[in-house]
Amino acid sequence: MGLHRPESVDRSAQVDWSSYATSYDLLSEHNPEYQAILHDFEAFLGTIEKPQLIYDIGGGTGNYTEIAARVCPDSQIRLVEPDAGMIGLAKAKLAAHRNVRFDTLAIEGIDAPGTADLVICVHALYAMPAQEQRLADLRRLLRPGGWLYLVDLGRYMNVGDWRSYLFSNLKKEHGVAGALRIFWQGREIAKQNKAIFKAQKKGVYWTHTEAEIASAVIAAGFEIVRQQSVYRGYSDLLVCRAQP
Repeated sequence: MGLHRPESVDRSAQVDWSSYATSYDLLSEHNPEYQAILHDFEAFLGTIEKPQLIYDIGGGTGNYTEIAARVCPDSQIRLVEPDAGMIGLAKAKLAAHRNVRFDTLAIEGIDAPGTADLVICVHALYAMPAQEQRLADLRRLLRPGGWLYLVDLGRYMNVGDWRSYLFSNLKKEHGVAGALRIFWQGREIAKQNKAIFKAQKKGVYWTHTEAEIASAVIAAGFEIVRQQSVYRGYSDLLVCRAQP
C-alpha cells in the first residue's frame, strides 16, 4: 500500500505504546538486527560534522538519543515522543546526559523551523498519520543541507517469523531455558507486534516498498545519500540531506 489510506480506518487497531515500552528494550538488546541499526547510526555520526542541534522524532525509549548524547556531548538534543510510557523510560535511561531535552508531543506540535542539523526518525513514521505531511514536517525542522537519518517499518509485521528468528538467536546465547525465560519476560512485545500487524492490514499504519518511501522522501524535499533494506527486509534505512 502507498501513502494514501482509506478515508475510514479502524483506529481501535492501534498499538498500546506504553505497554510496548515495558518490554521494548529487553528484546531489542537480544535482537541482532536491531543492534545492527544502532551500530550503523553510531558509525554514521562519525562521518558527519558534529551537529549543534539534533531532534529524535518518535524517539521512544531513547536508544538513538543515548548514542547521540554520548557521541555528540556538545550537541543540544531534543527527544520528541508523544507516548508518556515511552518517554518516561527514556528520561530514566538518559538522566546522566545534561544535553537532552524531552518533549511529550507529536512532531506537528514543534515550532522550530529550519534550526536542526540532524533529525533522527527510527520506526516511527509508519505509525504517524498523513506521512506526506509528516515528512514535510521533518524537512521543515532541518536547515538546508541538514541530515535526516530515517528508518521505517515498511512491510507487514510477521510475528511468527520474528518469534522464530529471535528464539533461535536467544537459544544459541542462553540455551532453551534462558530463551524461554526472556520470551516470557518480553511477552508484551509479541502482543503489541500483533497489534501493529492488525493496524497495518487495516490501513491504520503505513506500509510501503523501497521505491515508495524513496519517492515520498524525495517529494518532501530530501536528497537520498544512502538507502538500504534493513531489519531482515522489513524496514528501509535512508540517509538524506535537506534540499535548499
